[in-house]
Amino acid sequence: MLGSLRSWFRRRRIPALRALTQADAPAVAALHADGFHRGWSVAEIEALLADRVVFGLGAGHGRFATVLDGFVLSRVAAGEAEILTIAVSRRARGQGIGRLLIEGHLGQLATAGVRDVFLEVDEANAPARALYAREAFAEVGRRKAYYARPDGSRGTALILRRALG
Repeated sequence: MLGSLRSWFRRRRIPALRALTQADAPAVAALHADGFHRGWSVAEIEALLADRVVFGLGAGHGRFATVLDGFVLSRVAAGEAEILTIAVSRRARGQGIGRLLIEGHLGQLATAGVRDVFLEVDEANAPARALYAREAFAEVGRRKAYYARPDGSRGTALILRRALG
């Protein structure tokens, strides 16, 4: 029985979640650069991960999720959190990792006493908007011409909020 269960998990490749550390900065920076027009540097990620009010969660495979497939970073202040960024590797998209990360991270933030979570998303990012809608985030504002796009145009950021607990 145990052998068949292990086999099932290997085939499914269900990712594990774990807290990020500064040692993860190069992998996180690579994932971020792959997913965004302007990726954050290793130094920027290291600085975030060193900050005691920044929470980071990674999803990955391998023993103890050593190979990251995605991550999420938030900053917490006065009972509120802002999701700074979330990224899933191109090879792992469409496998539910974004949802796993958001749900795990919201639990992590709730445990830390966070009452409200905010984030910004490009209105043109349909997959991310669908994920946030499934996770009960609601639009509370807009920032026109906020995101720089590779073609030189500017995209509107939707400001979303979700109450916890």
